[in-house]
Amino acid sequence: MTTPLAPSSLAGRTALVTGSSRGIGADTARSLAAAGANVVVNYRSKAPRADKVVAEITEAGGSAIAVGADLTNPDSVEAMFIGAEAAFDKIDILVLNASGGMETGMGEDYAMRLNRDAQLNVVERALPHLAEGARIVFVTSHQAHFIRTTPTMPEYEPVALSKRAGEDALRALVPEFDAAGIGFVVVSGDMIEGTITATLLERANPGAIAQRKEEAGKLYNVAEFAAEVARAAVDPIPADRTRYVGDVTGFAAE
Repeated sequence: MTTPLAPSSLAGRTALVTGSSRGIGADTARSLAAAGANVVVNYRSKAPRADKVVAEITEAGGSAIAVGADLTNPDSVEAMFIGAEAAFDKIDILVLNASGGMETGMGEDYAMRLNRDAQLNVVERALPHLAEGARIVFVTSHQAHFIRTTPTMPEYEPVALSKRAGEDALRALVPEFDAAGIGFVVVSGDMIEGTITATLLERANPGAIAQRKEEAGKLYNVAEFAAEVARAAVDPIPADRTRYVGDVTGFAAE
């Protein structure tokens, strides 16, 4: 696993990563724990998978707990933060990694409920539980971040539109974050090889990943992108509050 942060650099701090029982979220949680943070591994329904991530962290000498929560349920989210603070005190790093919208059987509005409404709900519920000088990191994709100027694949468009709506809603809170001394940064990445989203896109549109890789020259894998997300939790925040990971030359700026 990539270790992007210095050992003990986050000692005494607490990080909560949504959707961290697998993929980018899990690797981000491992990276933050390797730097000394107490980590809350959030999952929606796959407790054994989250428990495995926690076991890997603790076996490596880190500190972590798994807390289940349906991010579209305000009461569930509230219980998650209460449990996290009870275990580790207030939260210093909140990584908004969980997203979706390509799943079947979740309802036509699921993408917007998860990628916009739930993100706002998580942040609003988190505010009383954040430590002084806390950092919020919102994870998105270039295809979503640039959706207003650069079309994406039809199969991904509902996700892209809902994730951009979530990003916009959170950016509207920046004055409130600034007043409270909370840092906010968006991490926007190109298609990430090995993610569930990439797999679903490839299934719906065979050859899509290879085509994007040819256009971009390189696609990050899960561990590489997660390392950038972990760094975004501690690095200086860019002036536009956006950390780009991967090629953006094919996307038109707003």
